[in-house]
Amino acid sequence: MRFRDRRQAGRELAERLRERRDEGALPDPVVLALPRGGVAVAAEVARVLAAPLDVLVVRKVGAPFHEEFGVGAMAGDGVPVFDRDALFRLGLDEADLAPVVERERAELRRREELYRRGRPAPEVRGRTVVVVDDGLATGSTARAALRALRARAPGRLVLAAPVASPEAAALMRGEADEVVCLYEPAAFMAVGQWYEEFDQLTDEDVLEALHQRQA
Repeated sequence: MRFRDRRQAGRELAERLRERRDEGALPDPVVLALPRGGVAVAAEVARVLAAPLDVLVVRKVGAPFHEEFGVGAMAGDGVPVFDRDALFRLGLDEADLAPVVERERAELRRREELYRRGRPAPEVRGRTVVVVDDGLATGSTARAALRALRARAPGRLVLAAPVASPEAAALMRGEADEVVCLYEPAAFMAVGQWYEEFDQLTDEDVLEALHQRQA
């Protein structure tokens, strides 16, 4: 099983979510994409559900000596969510990560300002919020997003992705009210292995997708 690209994955995911909507499980939905990769998927979901589309910027918190090794993540105004086991194994505490958190918070704000261009964050209180990403490897960024949203009192919180590792999907079922995932392959190494085309998206790609949906 491989998707051709994110748009095809989004269309297939949207059909599954349409079924859930028709069953009454997704009343008054708003779709929030995790940029950048999740935006192309979420645009298809929002179109099929006839729902508003926006973004929820999430930033990984990397280890000070190896930034690609994620030990946590943050989203919106939420506090960083750390992987306590990873911190213990690396001999780190939250104070060690303060400079990294500050830098990533600044980049988070930059992207939010760029993507929203003065628009306020969508109101989610009492609504069904469908959080969409292009795939879940560890689930760390999705967990930060879900916790930040939970604090804003949505009526129902749904996480949707075309593909996920079984471990990440199981973890997220403890965070979301529902997880909708098309495939949970056992031999999961990285999200990109399940796409024929998996180019990195740019800020311009995100802005174009948002503009097309909001036009």
